[in-house]
Amino acid sequence: MKLTRQGHVVKRMAHRGLLLALVCMGTNAEGWYATKTPYQPQQDAASYEKAPAGFAPMFTELVARHGSRGLSSAKDDVMLYALWQLAQSEGALTPLGQQLGPDLMAMMKANALLGCGVADISKPGYGNLTVRGLREHRQLAERLLQRQGALFAAALKDGRKLVVQTSGVDRAIDSSRSFTRSLAERLPALQPLIVPAPALTGYPADKAVAQPEGVNRFQLYFHRLKADTDLVTDNSDPNYAVYQDSLAIQRYQKSAEAKDAVEASRKDPALKAAARAVVVQLFSPEFVERIDSGKLSLSLGSFAFNSEDQRCSGTAGSGGKRKVDDTLEVAQALYGLYQIAPAFETTLEAAFSRYLQPEQARLLAAASDAEDFYLSGPSTVASAKVTSRMANGLLQDFFREVDVVAQGKMDHAAKLRFAHAEIIMPFATRLGLAGVDAPVAEGQRYRYESNPWRGQTVSPMAANIQWDIWRNPQGQLLVKMLYNEKETAFKPACDSARQAQGSFFYDYSKLKACYADTLAETVAR
Repeated sequence: MKLTRQGHVVKRMAHRGLLLALVCMGTNAEGWYATKTPYQPQQDAASYEKAPAGFAPMFTELVARHGSRGLSSAKDDVMLYALWQLAQSEGALTPLGQQLGPDLMAMMKANALLGCGVADISKPGYGNLTVRGLREHRQLAERLLQRQGALFAAALKDGRKLVVQTSGVDRAIDSSRSFTRSLAERLPALQPLIVPAPALTGYPADKAVAQPEGVNRFQLYFHRLKADTDLVTDNSDPNYAVYQDSLAIQRYQKSAEAKDAVEASRKDPALKAAARAVVVQLFSPEFVERIDSGKLSLSLGSFAFNSEDQRCSGTAGSGGKRKVDDTLEVAQALYGLYQIAPAFETTLEAAFSRYLQPEQARLLAAASDAEDFYLSGPSTVASAKVTSRMANGLLQDFFREVDVVAQGKMDHAAKLRFAHAEIIMPFATRLGLAGVDAPVAEGQRYRYESNPWRGQTVSPMAANIQWDIWRNPQGQLLVKMLYNEKETAFKPACDSARQAQGSFFYDYSKLKACYADTLAETVAR
């Protein structure tokens, strides 16, 4: 295919991609799904601000959360089924409660076999992307191609690489495959230019092992670094600070301070009343009282499933016991299934929305958001830097990639990173984005009614932050940021770096200077 032909392909993609974006934007995501909200672009690409005259696209980069997925593990669904079985054996189910058992079994089967026979899924089972999640990344790639058609045409002409990097977790890897496959299907000549980032070497420090190409846990899994895979002992190593910051966030998340903050949201009387109302719909009053006694212990089952064509098999649960504390625990477990059900679209024959009224779902979403706010978001004034400082390595890499372009080295046309909600949330905080970065003051609590931080907008499924880089003949670089495909301002302190008042294009050298103190915090603190 000649370049001129590829140019026509990109033009056609612009029209088709816009239609897809409009369709996605019409999807109702206001279902109180918090960070499990299925992805939709937040702005019509036709309304994007145009680059100033004389500037051409030079580079693009992104970090994206994996797409919509199933349950991460067999836990709450297995517990709820054991609870349902016990209630059934005692004749303690309401008419609505009787429907719950088959729905739970359908949920377990859908997750145990998730990804069976689907391209780009590494291994079927819990934690995988759904078809919807794979499609979210295919369409995200298509809209990138639509937006940056001229850049990719130049990349083809000059043989510039598209570098891919992931956390190394299956669903992030599978998201990257779906994304890059979409690019290559639309512009086949891109395929040989799509390459993994070089493998890291030297980790763990006490017994270095070969790292897979394209994986960087320090930038894309920094919330869960551990000694047996990531140990860094040399304080001159650029990943040393990230490793220490990862240990700090893990200590904080287990601390009394963090636990108390999360527990405070669970003590909301309205939440407790809503949770009890959810459970009362399912079980007899006497059985509900047993749940709230905190003395109920369940025998968990183990379930095996086969696909209809016998090509795949999977399991849910492994037996054992589980204590149930109260009706809030049961309602939150059911809410977790409610959250994930939209990811399956029509492939899951179970309607979990029947078990939660909108106001009940809203209160449970508020509790879920409070937990994420404290553990991975802006948190409190005292702990805010602990929950976001580990994102500095990723922020440094964003700037480092642009620095290379500023130096006139044009080996890369794009850097494409795939990670998790726990990466997007602190990264957005570290960028200082309005409505996302504000911690609560000492003595105050996160309150849904007054705090703008929402999981469904900060880190829905396939959440992404993208920087587009433009250059003029004089060598000036401009940066524009898209957050979930919406033009987004950098932190207010950087307004003087805007190309013009109110513009979303920022002078790169001024922007980098504005973030100098933030970037230096992993070195001097």
